[in-house]
Amino acid sequence: MHKEERLKKNSQFAEVYNNGRSWANGLLALRMLPNGLDINRYGFSVSKRLGNAVVRNRVKRRLRQMARLTPTRKGWDLVVVARQPASAASYKQLEKALSDLLKKGRLIEG
Repeated sequence: MHKEERLKKNSQFAEVYNNGRSWANGLLALRMLPNGLDINRYGFSVSKRLGNAVVRNRVKRRLRQMARLTPTRKGWDLVVVARQPASAASYKQLEKALSDLLKKGRLIEG
């Protein structure tokens, strides 16, 4: 994922949190806000409650890869928040959870 496709600054996350729409399921929460660009920008939030650094980084790596491989409509800032059960979830379970949330947000067809 390229630098311009990431949300890095706290102010960018705050903008999505304060003004965006959200959906959630047992593993993940998704917040999204139109950004007026022709790319999507992603941010991933994984709390220390999920586990140690190894576990948190694994969850973030998996979510980044899923975001990279999932074709979505362009022009959105998305923040994906991992919930505690995500630390024990398999790749397939996380993939289905993210796909379901993106469908609810009408970013992918299905």
